[in-house]
Amino acid sequence: MKSITELADLTGRCALISGGAGHIGLAAAETLIELGGRVAIVDRDPTACRRRAQMLEGETGGAVMAVPCDLSNELATRNAVREVVRALGGLDILIHCAAWVGSRQVDGWAVPFEQQTVSAWDAALRVNLTSAFVLAQEARAALERSGRGSVMLFSSIYGIVGPDFRLYTDTTMANPGAYGASKGGLIQLMRYLATELAPATRVNAITPGGLWRDQPKNFVERYEERTPLGRMAYEEDVKGAVAFLASDLSAYVTGHNLIIDGGWTVW
Repeated sequence: MKSITELADLTGRCALISGGAGHIGLAAAETLIELGGRVAIVDRDPTACRRRAQMLEGETGGAVMAVPCDLSNELATRNAVREVVRALGGLDILIHCAAWVGSRQVDGWAVPFEQQTVSAWDAALRVNLTSAFVLAQEARAALERSGRGSVMLFSSIYGIVGPDFRLYTDTTMANPGAYGASKGGLIQLMRYLATELAPATRVNAITPGGLWRDQPKNFVERYEERTPLGRMAYEEDVKGAVAFLASDLSAYVTGHNLIIDGGWTVW
């Protein structure tokens, strides 16, 4: 029987992380590199993408490549997967954590429901949901060749429950309809892919609760009061889930939505 250390070992495995220049992307990348993996950071902003790769290389000594890509562009997204597979010599792990969130400054997005626009809705779904479909489709052959392929789609508690709008009273924060719709869609896409890509590739979702981002004090107090564990999430809270689902620790786990919300959705 293999040890936990052996099962968690990702030495030689190659990963693509969309949204890799973001907060959750950083946590995922650090986790995979620490366990021996090689990582490609895919993100829209070329400067942020390259800086994140350089930072990770400097801090961890791991092999990291930067692949700037606008995930709203299908061809660019497919080409990004091909570039990663070619450069790394294969692909074992695909993590999708790129997303438009409630704070994004786009007309018709982080505004009251009656002001939300179809153009903002379409743009958000294109990045949050459609790009996950494109990435998985393009990466399928490489993941199958791996023989131990693992796909992780980052959803949200608002993909499984409705928003509590009382949290946002007297703040400038918002919870656009397309955010929850796209995150719920990711969970159903995960279920579809878990059967479609089986048995060669496992597909799971990670669903975090609210992550602390220096939000307004009144929002944080309300959120923490409603959460059984009494606090918001931090990026490092997702590291264990990434390590578990990326590695052979979860070799018999697919189609699962791993919720990391401090108990938020237990009520």
